[in-house]
Amino acid sequence: MGKKAGKNRNEKTNSPFQWVLFAGIIPLLFAVVIALLIMTVLGINVFEKAKEAGENIPIVSSVIPTDAKEEAAKLEERVLSLQSEIENKDSEITSLKSKIDSQESEKDRLLAEQDQLQAEIEELEQIREENKRAFKEVISTFESMSAKSSAPVILNMENEEAVKILSNIKPDTLAKILEKMPPEDAAKYTELLSAKIDQEY
Repeated sequence: MGKKAGKNRNEKTNSPFQWVLFAGIIPLLFAVVIALLIMTVLGINVFEKAKEAGENIPIVSSVIPTDAKEEAAKLEERVLSLQSEIENKDSEITSLKSKIDSQESEKDRLLAEQDQLQAEIEELEQIREENKRAFKEVISTFESMSAKSSAPVILNMENEEAVKILSNIKPDTLAKILEKMPPEDAAKYTELLSAKIDQEY
């Protein structure tokens, strides 16, 4: 019996609160949700409007940060600054890559030029060796000829060529060739040979 009375008392105590909850708060919340849905469908930004209205109310405006727009502007400015910096760095990287490519191209060109010059040097050395061999054969030919035959041939050559041949012939062969020349020609070639020896030493 005592338990039943306590239960009835609790029901009576909770009844006004429950009545307010079911009759006032829940329908109000339902109405707010419906209103929000309708305004959203109509394209009205409810939260933005609420913020604008709240800024005009003294108590609410103190809760809503007034410098939010300034902060957003600063952040946007910072983002733009960083983007500009990134673009500058990208441009610098591109420039450096271009410079590296240019240097690589120049290096390749120089290597190709070096290879070409090396090939030319080898070709010239080969020609020089062939010329040396050919000149030795000429000297051998003059040394195998009689002095009487070789002297007129040398007299018909340019002085430079004649001196070059005479300076490479064996001394005894040279003496025989000079003996077969007219005295003035023999004297001329002797003088030229002496001058050549002086230049070499």
